[in-house]
Amino acid sequence: MSAPLFLVEALPTGDTLTLDGPEGHHAATVQRLRVGEELLLADGRGGTAAAVVTAVGRGTLDLAVTSRGYVDASVPRLVVVQGIAKGDRGELAVQAMTEVGVDEIVPWAASRSVVQWRGDRGVRAREKWAATVREAAKQARRAWLPIVAGTPDESTPTVARRIAGAAAAFVLHEEAEERLAAAELPETGEIVLVVGPEGGIAPAELSAFREAGARTVRLGPAVLRTSTAGVAALSVLSARLGRW
Repeated sequence: MSAPLFLVEALPTGDTLTLDGPEGHHAATVQRLRVGEELLLADGRGGTAAAVVTAVGRGTLDLAVTSRGYVDASVPRLVVVQGIAKGDRGELAVQAMTEVGVDEIVPWAASRSVVQWRGDRGVRAREKWAATVREAAKQARRAWLPIVAGTPDESTPTVARRIAGAAAAFVLHEEAEERLAAAELPETGEIVLVVGPEGGIAPAELSAFREAGARTVRLGPAVLRTSTAGVAALSVLSARLGRW
């Protein structure tokens, strides 16, 4: 089994480090790491360090750094515009997309989203998505922490502007004829993928995205839920781009 990964604000500049705070508590108390065990540290921006536990305290670990590394950012970047979904479906989508390699998630306030992020509720919901991304990135041993955009969410005009500036943009749509598996992909820049909410994408939204340069695509004959469509599409793109 690979060594567990813990996220830190900054990697140690010396040969030793005391891991404390929430990550130290999780490592020492929840995962119960012991002297001699190995772990990985990451700053979420590509930097990594391997370390071995030299001492265990109450919610802390003393570490000796054994090696350092850096993982280049993936090119092209994969950005998923995720229509806000009700219940835990949005969080399930965020978790799975992080594990398979998304680089940025954009919470989209689609007109047919059952749940609307407003005021403090929206701020808390976005923070929950960000926390889900963080935990999923650690589970997947990712050196880069995906970004969660929005303050707390993004409007349709904002998404359209994002599409206009992308190297390629695709809207998952059940009536599309073009398959994502056969669509032309850029070698650099940003690929934006739009996933609608439970009620689907409204005609006006689809028109706005097409005018901004997006193409409608489908994955196959089945109609997927909003919680699974993004991860399925990312899997297709990851394989085609050589990430997998």
